[in-house]
Amino acid sequence: MTYVIPPWDLPSLAVEGEAGRFPVRRIFCVGRNYAEHAREMGNDPDREPPFFFLKPADSLTPDGGNVPYPPATANLHHEVELVAAIGTAGAEISPGAANDHIYGYAVGLDLTRRDLQQVSKDRRWPWDTGKSFDSGAPCGNIAPAARIGHPANGAITLKVDGEPRQAGDLSDMIWSVPEIIGHLSRLFTLKPGDLIYTGTPAGVGPVTPGQRLEGEVEGVGTLSITVGGAA
Repeated sequence: MTYVIPPWDLPSLAVEGEAGRFPVRRIFCVGRNYAEHAREMGNDPDREPPFFFLKPADSLTPDGGNVPYPPATANLHHEVELVAAIGTAGAEISPGAANDHIYGYAVGLDLTRRDLQQVSKDRRWPWDTGKSFDSGAPCGNIAPAARIGHPANGAITLKVDGEPRQAGDLSDMIWSVPEIIGHLSRLFTLKPGDLIYTGTPAGVGPVTPGQRLEGEVEGVGTLSITVGGAA
């Protein structure tokens, strides 16, 4: 096949213990999935149906990478998350069958231009400019579920320059990963290569150029990135 402009490289992630890589199709993110984070953002943590937003697949930054400080913001925030990687397609998936569609898990960061997001909230606009930007979706190596199982509890933490910022437990999720997949697969046909960022615990806050962010999910893995200068 030929193209009228040069094609770009397929976004992908390394897989623990495998020579092959995991190709990434789409990145779905779940909003306000930990009660304490919902409260710190001034929202009611009642168990309403989950809502979703997307990030472009080419906004991935791998473990050990550098994230240029994005333009048009003075308030870049960190949000550490468990990421589920879809390996088998499906629609209208029941929570009881959801794990059969998961290839593996990773540690991710939903970086957010908080000031732009707040403008969008105030004006009832979509969140795209606050959430979807270059290098705004760091993600670590994928740990296959065949090796680690399907974590439903375990510590999820983030340090900035070695200082603890975020700490929670996967069991604190308002909606579990199988429940998230059940809801999301009623809106989209999930396909191999899709990533689902499953929400962040409390403690989100700003980062500045030169800082090092280290995320960890117990039993899954780690992610370390550095925030660089302006893009």
